Amino acid sequence: MATWNATSAASSPTSTRRTEAPRRWPSSESPPRKMRSIAEIMAVTAPVVDQAQDGGDVTVTRGDVVDRYGDVACEKCGSGEKGDELLLCDICDKGFHMRCLRPIVVRVPIGQWLCVDCSDPLPVRCLSQRKIMHFFRIEKFDVTEIPELSQEETIKHKRKSRPLTLTKRRRRLLPFVPSKDPNQRDAQLRTLASALTTLKMKYSNELTYIPGMAPRSANQSMFEIGGVQVLPKEDIETLEQCRAMHRVGGYPPLVVVEDQFQGFTVEADGPIKDLTLIAEYAGDVDYLKNRAKDDCDSIMTLLLSEDPSQSLVICPDKYGNISRFVSGINNHNRYGKKMQNCKCVRYSINGEVRVLIVATRDISKGERLYYDYNGYEHAYPTHHFL
Repeated sequence: MATWNATSAASSPTSTRRTEAPRRWPSSESPPRKMRSIAEIMAVTAPVVDQAQDGGDVTVTRGDVVDRYGDVACEKCGSGEKGDELLLCDICDKGFHMRCLRPIVVRVPIGQWLCVDCSDPLPVRCLSQRKIMHFFRIEKFDVTEIPELSQEETIKHKRKSRPLTLTKRRRRLLPFVPSKDPNQRDAQLRTLASALTTLKMKYSNELTYIPGMAPRSANQSMFEIGGVQVLPKEDIETLEQCRAMHRVGGYPPLVVVEDQFQGFTVEADGPIKDLTLIAEYAGDVDYLKNRAKDDCDSIMTLLLSEDPSQSLVICPDKYGNISRFVSGINNHNRYGKKMQNCKCVRYSINGEVRVLIVATRDISKGERLYYDYNGYEHAYPTHHFL
């Protein structure tokens, strides 16, 4: 798939993609199946030996197991078909189709899975403004103190003498424009804080390097296969301007909304112009090989090295920001591309690889944000996406 570049519509393959787990097979081979029907599992399951009350051994045959699970049906739709998409709760043994659950489960969980009735309800917290400032590490809740440039001023260029040759004009990234109403800004941050605390996450607006994971020295753009496009100086200034706004409570006009089908989603709470810098993808940096059995559904590729053991990913499971909740398009639906209004781009900034989310067209208020999780390669299952 061609990579998107802020300078042109088609460029070198350096865009990032969202992935669920590292690959362990050569690119020339097809991936192993991750889902099997109950009949296939029971066909290779060894008999289970249990201890009887009198101390003797009781053998549970394969037929007994098949009889127990062979007639399992979905508790929602009542159908027992599509056994490869039927999840069994590890406590009550009730079955649920992945598509019948709310929100929809896009892939079979690697570890333990509990249904809604058996799992603990997620806590919902309402934070005061003082706690909001502490949660987001805001120095002063006043965006008027920043000498920010308007989006119109950032695209002005000095006229220089140049030869009469045709050159393609590079389009600059634009800083986001926070909402003017302080109450509206406060409400926006409350939705993000509520979503993060519900998932037991802490706010972080940058990459974090935790001892025991990948060190910062491993994140070098020179290790990337084919290299990474360098973020121009003017766009670095835009990034720093957005960071300065974050420190005083200025954030993009976005709200986190919980959807019964998709879970947490992000919607525009005001107009956003094309090429606006929305956020930087944040989280813990770890080696791809360490996330082979990770159930986090938001792992983002950071660096693809020639040595697969040195490839890096961003894992927003403990630390993250609003980029964690941006929805993905359905790659198996012809309308998916029409829904896409932003994109993830990998840039080399001061020799390190960073991932930025940028608007690819004008976004209206109330519009939900979407980008392609499989922008680099098809590694994320999106067939259940709406």
